[in-house]
Amino acid sequence: MGILAIRADERVKEIHFTEETISVDLMDGRTITVPLIWYPRLFNATPEQRAKWEVCGGGYGIHWEEIDEDLSTEGMLRGAPAPKPST
Repeated sequence: MGILAIRADERVKEIHFTEETISVDLMDGRTITVPLIWYPRLFNATPEQRAKWEVCGGGYGIHWEEIDEDLSTEGMLRGAPAPKPST
């Protein structure tokens, strides 16, 4: 009797935005949704800038060149907002 091994695959598949959230679909079928306000650069970016993302870090990261923002699926799963800029 075989057991189906289900593995977590936290690589980025697709990204969706609403006015208040960012959602990342993962390769294993899960979706992470977090408040957009957690990431001020993304929150303040235009919809066109937000749409210009690319997968990086072997599939586990998301990069926005134009606004110099990087997120990781690990950080989003952990519930880690962007660090506050030092004043």
